[in-house]
Parts: sequence; structure tokens; C-alpha cells
Amino acid sequence: MYPCVSLLLLLMGRGVLSQEVKVCSKTVINSCSDCIKSGAYCVWCKQLNFTKPGEQEAARCDTWAQLVDRGCMEGDIISPNNIINLSTNSALSNIALDKEEPIQLRPQEVNLKLRPGLPKTFKLDFQRVEGYPVDLYYLMDLSYSMEDDLRSIKTLGNELFNALQGITKKGQIGFGSFVDKTVLPFTNTNPEKLNKPCAETERYCQPAFGYRHVLSMTENKAEFEHEVNKQSISGNLDSPEGTLDAIMQAAVCGHRIGWRNSSTRLIVLTTDDGFHMAGDGKLAGILEPNDERCYMDNNLYSKSNEMDYPSVGQVANQLEKNNIQPIFAVTKNMEKVYRELSKIIPKSEVGVLSADSRNVVELIKNAYNRLSSKVTMTHDALPDNVRVTYTPLCPEGGPSRDKGVCNNVGVGQMVSFNITVTADECMDSAMSFLIGPLGMKDKLKVILSTRCKCECDEPVMVDPQYCNGKGQVNCGMCSCNGGFVGQKCECSIGEKDESSLRAACQKDNGTECEGRGDCVCGICQCYALQGGSTYYGTHCECENESCEKFQNKLCGGNGKCRCKNCECNPGYEGTACQCKKSNEQCRTPSGSVCSNRGTCQCNQCKCIEGYQRPYCLTCPACQTPCITKGKCIECLGFQTGPFSKNCSQACKSINEFKMVETLPPGKPCDVRDVENCRVFFTIKQLDGEDNYTAQILKTRECPELPNIYAIVGGSIASVAVIGILILLLIKVLFHMKDRKEYLKFMKDAQKTRWSENKNPIFKEATTTVSNPTFTGE
Repeated sequence: MYPCVSLLLLLMGRGVLSQEVKVCSKTVINSCSDCIKSGAYCVWCKQLNFTKPGEQEAARCDTWAQLVDRGCMEGDIISPNNIINLSTNSALSNIALDKEEPIQLRPQEVNLKLRPGLPKTFKLDFQRVEGYPVDLYYLMDLSYSMEDDLRSIKTLGNELFNALQGITKKGQIGFGSFVDKTVLPFTNTNPEKLNKPCAETERYCQPAFGYRHVLSMTENKAEFEHEVNKQSISGNLDSPEGTLDAIMQAAVCGHRIGWRNSSTRLIVLTTDDGFHMAGDGKLAGILEPNDERCYMDNNLYSKSNEMDYPSVGQVANQLEKNNIQPIFAVTKNMEKVYRELSKIIPKSEVGVLSADSRNVVELIKNAYNRLSSKVTMTHDALPDNVRVTYTPLCPEGGPSRDKGVCNNVGVGQMVSFNITVTADECMDSAMSFLIGPLGMKDKLKVILSTRCKCECDEPVMVDPQYCNGKGQVNCGMCSCNGGFVGQKCECSIGEKDESSLRAACQKDNGTECEGRGDCVCGICQCYALQGGSTYYGTHCECENESCEKFQNKLCGGNGKCRCKNCECNPGYEGTACQCKKSNEQCRTPSGSVCSNRGTCQCNQCKCIEGYQRPYCLTCPACQTPCITKGKCIECLGFQTGPFSKNCSQACKSINEFKMVETLPPGKPCDVRDVENCRVFFTIKQLDGEDNYTAQILKTRECPELPNIYAIVGGSIASVAVIGILILLLIKVLFHMKDRKEYLKFMKDAQKTRWSENKNPIFKEATTTVSNPTFTGE
């Protein structure tokens, strides 16, 4: 048999080769332990004299195949493998129904010692036990719309117990109810409405409440029927209910509910409406988030009006943590809502209630059968840098993933899962986590630790001079006394340490001697090349065989290779000395080389950034000098602008300018100066990057100044005219008003008629005048 075939079979027999490529990604290796930590497939050779003189001890670290290929004996290879210890009661025959505690999972404890990065797979068996105990908590919405459903459940108590007995002889049932928080806007807070939130015609109506625990788990059918018959309807304002509040308290108040340690725990929730969730409490000014703790006072949720609703994630977390499987028995209009909720809550089912909930018993039986026949294997919180995958060994089990699922598992049927655990990094101490089926108390405890240390048993007889009498052998390498370093402690370093010596052999990338030599006592001893020459330089960074070639000749045959760069003979240039020195094709009509904006290499212009060949004349991406030199034109031509005080220094790039009466034909440049005048000019770039000549038009184009006197006089006249017009308008308005009042007076005067009748008791006065001195004759 050929030697290479023998080696291949040997490695396959030892499990070294598999379908995957095994690579040792070495990092900083100073010891056997460093090697083991650096990769899952890294192993250490402890064989004496395995490394060459000057070679680093990190060469002892590689894959099994590489070390064997390099001559390391198999017995000298250190490779800590994964170790697994199963619990002593892991025999499959032990899976049975114990009278005290049923056991469905084997094994129940696994102790793993893993190499970082190297996965370990073990088998986990699960068998459904017939008659496994069941705890069923009936959680009912007692809002007013559920009145007919409450009447139905009062008559179905016997049927519900019979269905539970059909599932298991060890069944218990409890009862709880909920409505909503008793604060606005969820519930009418009028004292009368709080006491009786139902319609006035409703005789049996209990006061508003959030969540009430009515009956703890019991096997007594009469007690269940008695407590349910005592219940009456209640009410609230809005449609969504405090459903999540109730589920949360039922999950975390296990001591009140009476959940047993070893049982299938079910919450049957019946409702005809949606649910409030985290954040809705802000509508009532409730800002304190739900803390997922039990608050029961006299069987009522005492923090209902003080703590916000829980989030769906919080509810899902507590249901999973407490191994509770919810069954949502809802009306048809709510089916879609609760099916979406069921996608978030693992191990949950949704069933549609009839109008009066009379089908609830059949609904519970069907939902329980679906839940119990689906086995979902998962884990709790994992330690950092630990991964677990599950491969179901059952029909339609599917590929490996972060959960293992087997469907349609019957009573007494055994299903298995291959569980693969990987620790990506070393752990300081042993840690543990639990694996088990969702919704069930049965758990496998996994105790995990890592193997990151080497256990090296050195030969008893080792020549004391192997380490030059300055150290001891540890895992095949010398562990030197203080003041000595080297493969065999041959270097005396005084107050220095080995790291400082090795640092002297490292350049920029941190590799000793660039990987082209050995670091011996702080000095690089360079390797030889295949062509006969050797690497050279302080860090072996140079060699004379890898320069650029031209026409398959090193440096084109026109130079010598020095430290990976060509040194060209006189008259030649280029990275490979491929060109004769010439600048004929680089000269412009003016005689300059590349317009002084580049260099001539291999008879071609290599322009500075932005300028284009062949002569570096144009720069399409550069900003036009009409813009960049405008301020300098103003300064040079008219001694104004921001550069007027240091014009000669700021504008020395324009080394020549002329003031002209007219500009040459073509569109000139223009710029606005500080007086808002337009300055016209032409500018031309000379050889060089920032070298210009300009012609500036003597005459500026300035806007005419406004007539101040005309503006002021016109403004005064305008104000006067406007004032007179306003006064005339006011006068006209007053005149029109007075005229209107006069016409109204005259109209009223014409309508007045004076009476001509005489007063019967009025007599005109009679006046008689006589002269006392008069005597008639």
C-alpha cells in the first residue's frame, strides 16, 4: 500500500478527517494551552527536538494531519477531546409512569467537557406517558357581552369534568375571571356604575373588577360547579379587555392557582373581544410598567389600576417559563386576532366558540390533543458563546435548527432528538442550562465546562543539558529560568524578557522576521531562496528575485533588482526599466514638458490630479479661474476688495496683467466688486499649475445712483396728497351722513298732523280799558 494512502486511512481511523475541512487557525501561540484555545482542530506536538533551531515553538501547533506529516509521532500529539457523562438513571427502560412522579425524558442530566469550537452531539429521548396529570385553569371574560356564555358554562361543569377525566385520571380544574382596569377610559368610574356596570334591567351584575381568582385547582366537581354558579356578569366601557393582565397573574401566582410540579398546565381563555397591551395604560395615566410579579389581595389583582398592562412578549416569556400552554377559545370575529397572538406565544392553540360557548368542551379536547401530540424541544437561557442545535429523529422532523419539533406523537410513542452543543470560547467555570419540551416540567440539565489546558506527561529521563541547564521541559518545550530565553534557553537577556527580544525581530505587521527567517536572541537569521540567494535586511524584508519583469526579464534586462525594486541602468526608466529615457512626446508647442503640470515617464505625460493627457493642458474637473481669480482681478486692477491690503502676496499667481481699453474678441469673465460694479477681464493659464496672465478692462460697468432729492421730494408730496385725499374722504362721509339724517328729519316732519278741535272749557280773555279822567260830554 502506498504511504500516502496508509496515512489517510490512519487519520480516518482516528477520526481526524471527515467531510469538513479541518483547519487550525493559529493566533498568538506561546504554549500548549494557547494552542488548544486557538482552534477546535489545533493539536500540540510535545516531541523533543521537533522544531528547527531558531524556529518558534508555535510550530508545534497545527492540525493532526500536518503534525504527523512533519514527523511528529502520534503518541506525542496532545489533543483534548470532548467528554460526555450521562446521568446514571438514563436507561431507556426507566421511562415509565412512576406513581409519585411521571418521567417522560431521558437522560435527565448530562455533563459535557468541550473543546472550544468542537461540537458534541448526544441523543435525548422523549416518551408520552399515558395518564399524565393535567391542571386546567378556566379563565373567563365576564364583560356584559359574555352573558349567554356564562349561562352555558354553568350548565357544562359536569361535561367539562368528564372530558378532563377522559384525558387523565389525575386532572384538576380551577376558575378565574376578568374584565378590565376600573379607571377611565376603560371603565365608568361613577360610583353607581362601578357598583353596577351592567344595564339597568340586569338583576345579577357584580361590581367592576380587573382580574379575580375564583377557585384554586381542585378535583372536586361539586365545588367547581358551586363556585361557577355563584358568578355573575360585569361590564366596562371599551371593547378590548384586560386579558393579558389576567393571563400574567394566572401564570406568576402559581401558589394561589395551585399548579402542580409535575403536570401539564393549561389555561383555557374564553372571550369575545380583543385585549389591551403594554402602553395602553397611559390612556389612564398609568405609567409604571408591568414587573411580571404576583399581586393578589383577597383573590383580586391589587395592582390593576397602578401598573400598566404587560406586553405580549412578557406574557409569552412567563407562560414558557412556567410551562403553561394557553388555549384561546374565542368567537369567530376574534379568531384572526388570537391566531396572530398564538404565533408569538409558543405551545398555544386557538379554537372558535359557538355563539353561546356550548362547544367549549369539545374545543378544549381537540386543542389539548393538538398540543400534547406536538413535542417542541428547546432550552432556556444559554451561557455566553454557547450554541445548541436540534435534529429531530422522527418522520418529517426537518433539518437541524434552534428548536426540535416532532408532530403527531401518540401516547406511549418514543421520539428522539440529536442535540449538538458547541462552546465557542473557553469558560472560567462550569455553567448549566436546561433543555426540555415546551409546556412540560420534564427537563434535562446540561452541565457544561471547557477543556482549555494541556495535561503533559513528560518523560522521566530528560537530559538536563537539553535546556542548557537553564530550564525544564514542559510539553516538549523548554520553560526557561529567569534571565534566559530561546528554544533551549540559550539566550541570556539580563533584565530584558523574551517578548522584547522577539519585538526586535518584528516590523510593522508584527510577524517575526517577516516570516522569512528565525529570530535568534533578537536577531533575524534569514532563510535561503530557491534561486540560491538569501533574504536580507534587518527583518529579512529584502530579496532580489521578485522585481517586476518586462519581456520575461527581471527589470527588463536594463537594471538590477535591489530589495524588490528595480534600479535602472543609465538611459532607462520605468518600474521594470522597460523605457528609454525621452521626453519628446511630452513637450508642448511652448517647449515645456507636460506644461509643467506633470512628469514625463516612458515618453508619456503623467499629469497631476485633474489634468488630462497628452500635455496636461486642460482640467475639466477644476474650477474656472473666472471664479477663483475674480477677487485678485479687482485688487490688481482697482485696488479694492478683500485682498487690497496684501494684493502682491495674495495674488502672486497672476504674474502679469494689463489694463486695456478693449478686450480681445470672445466672451470675457466678469466679477462684481465692492461697489457692485461689473469688472470685465480675460485670463489665461501659463505653464505650471497656478500661473496666469490677465487683461483687465479699464472701464467698469456701474449702476446709476438714484436722485436723492427727487426721491425725498416725491415722498413728501405723496404723503401730503394721500393726507389731503384722506381728509376729503372723511369730509364726504360726514356730509353724506348729515344729509341722510336731515332727509330723515324732513320726512318725519311731513308725517306730523296738528289737531284743530277747540277746548270746550277754554274761554278767550276779555280786556276792558277805561280812562278814569275821561268824562263823556
